[in-house]
Amino acid sequence: MARTTLGVATAAVVGSAATTPGSAWYRQLCKPRFQPPPAAFPVAWTLLYADLAVTSALALENAPDERYAERVQRALAANLVLNAGWSWVFFRGHRLGAATLTAAALTASSADLTRRVAAADRRGRALVAYPAWCAFATVLSAALWRRNRR
Repeated sequence: MARTTLGVATAAVVGSAATTPGSAWYRQLCKPRFQPPPAAFPVAWTLLYADLAVTSALALENAPDERYAERVQRALAANLVLNAGWSWVFFRGHRLGAATLTAAALTASSADLTRRVAAADRRGRALVAYPAWCAFATVLSAALWRRNRR
């Protein structure tokens, strides 16, 4: 569990370092009505990161063999890179189209990771909220991109 917690925490810190919802750039964006209030994001992400660390650890502990565990580790690493990377593309790069594509890739990666984790340990099904939230983030990113094209 220590390895997955460290990996997830690192992604959270790296992503958070780029996240600036109080910036003038972000505040001036035209946002869709369905955007959650700002306080919802840290709560949702904290719960999702905890879920990700725990379910990934369970999958690694209960993988049918070392090869499967290695695949889960690679899928988790790729997912965490996409996860942290979105904040840098969106908040620091101000690249709404690229952020939408990154969110879509993160959604696909999260769905794949959830499938792998649940196959190794059925308690991993709890991770299903993660790709669902990432899919919502993709829709939100696309709406922001569409409303703020210049």
